[in-house]
Amino acid sequence: MNKNKITAIDVEYFKVPLAEVLSDAKHGDHTHFELMLCRVTCADGMQGVGYTYTGGKGGRAICSLLHDEMRPLLMGKDASDIDGIWHKLQWEYHYVGRGGLLSFAISAVDIALWDIKCKRADLPLWKMAGGASNKTKCYAGGIDLNFSEAKLLANIQAYLDRGFNAVKIKVGKDDYLEDVHRVEAVRSLIGPERIFMVDANYSMSVKDSIRFAKAIEHCNITWFEEPTIPDDYLGYADIADAINIPLAMGENLHTIHEFEYAFAQSKLGFVQPDASNIGGITGFLQVAALAKQHNLPLCSHGMHELHVSLLASQAHAGYLEVHSFPIDHYTTHPIKLDKGLAVAPDMPGTGVIFDDALLAPHLVKHF
Repeated sequence: MNKNKITAIDVEYFKVPLAEVLSDAKHGDHTHFELMLCRVTCADGMQGVGYTYTGGKGGRAICSLLHDEMRPLLMGKDASDIDGIWHKLQWEYHYVGRGGLLSFAISAVDIALWDIKCKRADLPLWKMAGGASNKTKCYAGGIDLNFSEAKLLANIQAYLDRGFNAVKIKVGKDDYLEDVHRVEAVRSLIGPERIFMVDANYSMSVKDSIRFAKAIEHCNITWFEEPTIPDDYLGYADIADAINIPLAMGENLHTIHEFEYAFAQSKLGFVQPDASNIGGITGFLQVAALAKQHNLPLCSHGMHELHVSLLASQAHAGYLEVHSFPIDHYTTHPIKLDKGLAVAPDMPGTGVIFDDALLAPHLVKHF
């Protein structure tokens, strides 16, 4: 018997409400996030749990890809052939889904297979993925464009009280001067030494991005994230040439080839892949290798409960985003800080163990 033979794949779809409405300049209001779990079971009973998430839309389509398309294709395959399965899924559906929803679905499968790999080796993900450290620098990433200035500052203070030494806020108001004022207010609150980033969620033109960046340069900004649409690789270069703040992007690049273009053309200061939409851990580590080649700090977007292990594993790690979608509130090991650093879980597997009792009220469908 091949103990690694895949004998079952279960898909679960959850809609998890947020405690309050969170807004940014392009996605609008977030009232909930979608969580899609993929449980892969092997012939000997070993099970790996993978997942992906959205900001509230598209989850059912991802579940359909997982259950209707990928499950029949993967039944009977060897779960240890992670690279083979990754490439098979990429090319099987390439014509209809290059990047986009396909990358989300592949991510859920890939993370489940890595969970199995780590469990069989009796090692935590941070050791399996690179082993550089079990800790990483991090920042609190707010989704707060709809907050009043008073609420924004109270939210930032709460981050500081939790032990964060780095924060990020959303920008992209209709009047850029309002953004400038909010940035100045946050810098005044956190003091001159703490790390501070801003994120426009690709809401600005190249011209407007330059105008805004020049207006906040005096605030010692570590990076300006997604100033304009991620497809405009050369536009990023134009912005980078005109301002004195490093640029960051990556959450909306969903294939390794898109990252290759960004590295080659966009003059980035930081890169931010998301394992939930770049093809899982396999895709994330591909981007990590590219970042190392280009001497750029590797950062992350979202799903900090998984990315903490991936960033800690890499010697060229930059900053882990501790995201405002609290996926880890529904796990057994929420994020922990030690003197401002995020600590990776030490148990065998990915370290992401969902609390089924907490998630159960939000289950929409078990495929």
